[in-house]
Amino acid sequence: MPTSARHIATIAAVALTGCGLSGCGSINEKLAAGVSDAIPAAIGGLPADAPPRPGTAKYDEYMRERERKRLLPASERDKEEKPAPAAQDAAR
Repeated sequence: MPTSARHIATIAAVALTGCGLSGCGSINEKLAAGVSDAIPAAIGGLPADAPPRPGTAKYDEYMRERERKRLLPASERDKEEKPAPAAQDAAR
């Protein structure tokens, strides 16, 4: 069976597409963390109150504060989390 130019072009296109898609997996793994921080929350990005990413200095500080709050008695913990009455009135 003779090979035609159309067969060769089809095989080359499929091979090129396959190589291109295999490269996307490694690129996306490295870029996803940085790019996702730039997406606004309104269109699916991280919300403003999301905890920091693991491995950063802010994450270590966040975990220490979380552990400190966990060790507080429940009555004291509730006092810290509730906003002041003046702040509630200003929000209305």
